[in-house]
Amino acid sequence: PVLPDMELSATKTAEIVAKHMELGEEKSAEISMALIGACINAFEHSKSKENIYITYSIDGDTLTIKVGDKGEGFDSEVVAIPNIDEKINSEHKRGWGLQLMKELMDTVEFESSEAGTTVTMTKNK
Repeated sequence: PVLPDMELSATKTAEIVAKHMELGEEKSAEISMALIGACINAFEHSKSKENIYITYSIDGDTLTIKVGDKGEGFDSEVVAIPNIDEKINSEHKRGWGLQLMKELMDTVEFESSEAGTTVTMTKNK
């Protein structure tokens, strides 16, 4: 459900999965930060009236996390990469979610339509 701090609950599960895979603290932290970004984007931008779903799957040495919603879709190609100089001098410091996910995870893919969005992120061991 879309509740305050629900993204933190999602990261607890990710930490347990990362520990099971023996990914180490640095990779676990990267996964958690990317997952927080994906969850916050789904909560704030999808305008979904339904729950957000998160799945974790392990295939060999690869962890795949999917975060999905049934809200408004978006075009990831249209979202601009923030200009760091402008952000530093701005009151609005946010807007780094997509770029952060791409930097922290091995792959990030977006599937989006008017029926919702799914972000698929992978992290290799």
